[in-house]
Amino acid sequence: MTDKNITTPPAARKFFIKTYGCQMNVYDSTRMSDNLSSAGYVPTEKAEEADLILLNTCHIREKADEKLYSDLGRLRLLQEERAKNNAAAPIKIGVAGCVAQAEGEEILRRVPAVDLVIGPQTYHRLPQILSQVETGAKIVETDYATEDKFDHLPLPSAAAVRARGVSAFLTVQEGCDKFCTFCVVPYTRGAEISRPAAQIMREAEQLIAGGVKELTLLGQNVNGWHGLGADGREWDFSRLLFHMAKELPGLQRLRYTTSHPRDMTDSLIAAHRDLAVLMPYLHLPVQSGSDRILKAMNRRHKADDYRRLIEAVRRVRPDIALSGDFIVGFPGEEEQDFAETMRLAADIGYASAYSFKYSPRAGTPGAILNGQVTESAKTRRLQQLQDLLSTQQTAFLHSKIGTVTNILLEKRGRHQGQMIGRSPWLLPVAVQTGAEIGTVIKVKIAAAERNSLIADEADKTAKAVKFA
Repeated sequence: MTDKNITTPPAARKFFIKTYGCQMNVYDSTRMSDNLSSAGYVPTEKAEEADLILLNTCHIREKADEKLYSDLGRLRLLQEERAKNNAAAPIKIGVAGCVAQAEGEEILRRVPAVDLVIGPQTYHRLPQILSQVETGAKIVETDYATEDKFDHLPLPSAAAVRARGVSAFLTVQEGCDKFCTFCVVPYTRGAEISRPAAQIMREAEQLIAGGVKELTLLGQNVNGWHGLGADGREWDFSRLLFHMAKELPGLQRLRYTTSHPRDMTDSLIAAHRDLAVLMPYLHLPVQSGSDRILKAMNRRHKADDYRRLIEAVRRVRPDIALSGDFIVGFPGEEEQDFAETMRLAADIGYASAYSFKYSPRAGTPGAILNGQVTESAKTRRLQQLQDLLSTQQTAFLHSKIGTVTNILLEKRGRHQGQMIGRSPWLLPVAVQTGAEIGTVIKVKIAAAERNSLIADEADKTAKAVKFA
C-alpha cells in the first residue's frame, strides 16, 4: 500500500551546453556548468533531454552569427516538440558568450524562442537569471559586471574536477586593450582584467587536489597579465609563473595561451629557460609579415621585432615548438605584402599554425577600410600559406622520430591497451602501455602521423629529456 502523504521529489532539471570557438569559451562553459550544478541542475550530453540549453558563442570565426541562428532554428523545433508532448517541462534556450554580447536584444527579436542572452562577464549570475526566466521573463544581461565574476563563481566540486580529466584550463586574464583593427575582442570581452594571484592559486589548488596534473593558463592577452601578487604588490606574468611553479607541488606541467608579441618580456623568455614545469610550446600570433599591414592592423610591432623575439626564445629553449596565427587578405594587402608574410613564415619554421582569410567584423575599424581584397585572392593566398605551414608541421613531427621524451597519459585510445598522452610540444602521442591515466611515462617516438605521434614505451634505463 502506498502512503498518500509521501510525495515524489521533483526530478532535477538537466542542462546542455554547446561550446563554440576558443579555449576560453571551453573554460567559460566549464564554469557555467559548475555554477548550474551548484544550483541543482544536472548536466546531460543530449540536448533533447535538457530543460535548459545554452549556446556559448564565439565571435572570432567567420559567419559566427549565421551559425548561431542556424542552431537556434533547430532548437526552436526541439522546443516546440517538447511543448507538444510535455507542456509541464518546457525547454529554456539561452545564448551566452561573445555573439550574445555583440547581438544582445537582436537575438530575442530574431528568435523569440530564446529565453535569455548573457555576455561573457555576466554568466556568474546564471542562477538568479534563471529564476526570473522561470516566471516567463525574457532576460538580456550584457552589461559589463561591476563586481568580479570570479569572486561569485563557486569553486568546482570534486566530481566536477574529476570530469575535467588530468589537464585543465584556468583563465587568469580577460579582455584586451590592444584594439587590433580586425578584432572584436575589446568590444565583446571588454578591457583587460587580471585576476589576483591568490584567486588564481585557490582555483589551481582545487584543480590539482582533484587530480589535474597539467594547467593551461588562458587569457585573450595572457602574457599581459599584471595582477595583485601574494605580497600585495603588482606582479607581471613571469612572476605569476614562477610563483605557481614553486607553490603548487602537485603541478607537473604548465602552459599558457594566447600571447601578444608586445608582452613577451625578457623575464617571461627567461621563464622558458628556468622553469622545468613550463612546457616547450609557445603560441605567439604574428598575423602578417608585412610591416605596412601590421601597422594597418594596429599590431604595434614589426616583422623583425617578431623575428628577434623568436630568436631570443630559441636561444634559451632550442626545443620549443612554435605556433602562430596569420590573417591573409587584410584590406590593402598587396602581393608584395603577402610575399613578406610567406618569407616570415619560412624564416620562423612553425610546428603548427592557424591561418585564416580576413573576414570583416561589424564595429571594427578594419571593416570600413579601403582596399578590401577580392575573395579569389584571399583563397589563393591562404592556400599558398597553408601549404607552407603544413610542410613545416610535417617536418616538425618527423623531427621527433627517435626522440625519447615523457608524455602525460590523458585517455584511452581506440585499440586494446592503447593510451593517448600529451607530449611536451602539445602533440598527442599514442602508445601501448599498462600505465594509468594521469601517469607520466617515458616513451620513444617511433612514427609520425598527420597531426600526432606514435610511440613505444621506453625501457627504464633510457635517458629522458629534461623538460617533463
